[in-house]
Amino acid sequence: MARRHYPGRVSETVAVQLSDDERALLVRGLGEWGGPTRPTDALARAMGSDDVAGLLADTKRVAVQLEAGEPLTAADWARSLIATEIAFASDYYGSGWDWSTTVGLDDEETIRRLRQLQRKLISVARLP
Repeated sequence: MARRHYPGRVSETVAVQLSDDERALLVRGLGEWGGPTRPTDALARAMGSDDVAGLLADTKRVAVQLEAGEPLTAADWARSLIATEIAFASDYYGSGWDWSTTVGLDDEETIRRLRQLQRKLISVARLP
């Protein structure tokens, strides 16, 4: 379970215990960016990045950190969750209908894992 801690700064590093399945979902969700997703600069800014190029760099960096089991900043926890939510749910910006094909998880399993992640990350995820 996530520590019930409210970071004062988005740059503060926060360790969150995730299951392998939860970690894999975030890594897969981040991996969709630069693939089937269609971000705009405005969406990238809403997700805490400067522009699309920054978003793509951020998602790659955060995915590597997640795979290594490293703690993330509060902003990176937020980016990873938001990026996964959008990639999964949005057919306009994200993978949408293609999610199960590109990621290999069906919608029901994805929703179950996503809800677990939302409960764990809501108290630590913060954007600037």
